[in-house]
Amino acid sequence: MKKKANTGLGLLLFFTVILTSCEKLTPQLPKDDELLDGPVEGLNEAQTRQHLLGDIAFNDQFFTTETGLGPVFVANSCVSCHAGDGKGHPFTTLTRFGQKDSTGNKFLGQGGPQLQNRALPGIMPEQIPSGASFAKFTPPLNTGLGYLELVSDADILAMADPNDADGDGISGVPNWNAIPFYVYPSPGAIVQNGKYICRFGKKASVYDLLQQTVNAYNQDIGITSDFEPVDAYSQKIIDPEISMQTVHDVVFYLQTLKAPIQRNQDDEEVIYGKQVFTAINCAVCHTPTLRTSSSAISVLSNKEFHPYTDLLLHDMGNALDDGYTEGSAKTYEWRTPPLWGLGLSPNSQGGRYYLLHDGRAKSIEEAIQMHGGEGEQSKVKFNQLSDNDRKALLKFLESL
Repeated sequence: MKKKANTGLGLLLFFTVILTSCEKLTPQLPKDDELLDGPVEGLNEAQTRQHLLGDIAFNDQFFTTETGLGPVFVANSCVSCHAGDGKGHPFTTLTRFGQKDSTGNKFLGQGGPQLQNRALPGIMPEQIPSGASFAKFTPPLNTGLGYLELVSDADILAMADPNDADGDGISGVPNWNAIPFYVYPSPGAIVQNGKYICRFGKKASVYDLLQQTVNAYNQDIGITSDFEPVDAYSQKIIDPEISMQTVHDVVFYLQTLKAPIQRNQDDEEVIYGKQVFTAINCAVCHTPTLRTSSSAISVLSNKEFHPYTDLLLHDMGNALDDGYTEGSAKTYEWRTPPLWGLGLSPNSQGGRYYLLHDGRAKSIEEAIQMHGGEGEQSKVKFNQLSDNDRKALLKFLESL
């Protein structure tokens, strides 16, 4: 009996050692604040199911005309431009073009507004027409978009200061633009001369996530839908190549992605860096806190969140003037990009930063140095910071 007891004890110790060793060898799951993808908390069963269906559709890849691809396109899937729901990189950068004149941009009818720079075998990719103004757009991260969609028009207008009434040198304005027939304005939408306040895209020219998704399928992948039946290649109306339900699933997926979570929030240097951020007036455009209006998706309804944007257009100076415009935006005006998720950008950008609207800035500091126009004063104040203050500010920005 004693021998059997010892044998049993030995086996118990053996398996304990094996299990402990396996735990040490098994890769640990990343922390929630180290990931951009994932659903917002609190979805019910039906909402979780639709989120997952949208996730699947978002990751679908298209390879042939039979599956809807092309014949000219930019990418063959949504995820190829937004790996892990993060920012894109130079390989996935989009090109938008038009012809600048006294009234803004007129698309030339030669493939505009977006260049489809890839094509199926036997088809010539598009080229930018001679004389056309164009801009490069790096794909943005996807997370937290449902919150941004729900910021009320009244709140956006309250942040605008078109005449710089407060004299701080910053005069953000909304982008008033026409909306397509399939988009239904949200309750409380404000209309001006038949145009609406838009908020998505580098120029804030897109009204909501339905319009954004429909445009992406059509202009990025060359796929028609009931919402946009005009083929990007032939410019003819053709049968839908993707179902209305799939489009709605992808929209819901984007609406219900969680907001990025700030890391190292209790770090003293990060806390001080946020104070520096405010002191040099970065927070005037990169507004830290916004609030959603009511929503049919209850977990998004009337919530405070922290995107660091005002969703307005700002004059960013001559150096960032690409001669290209959308909606009511001037060629030198760009929407304040949300800063949340900034520190995780290299995860989807090949291990480094590609910042600003076209990825030209290769670091956070370089992006700051390229600020002009309404951002000039903050840039000057940044350059006047002590080494410690500058280090704290950059550490704060990397925590977002």
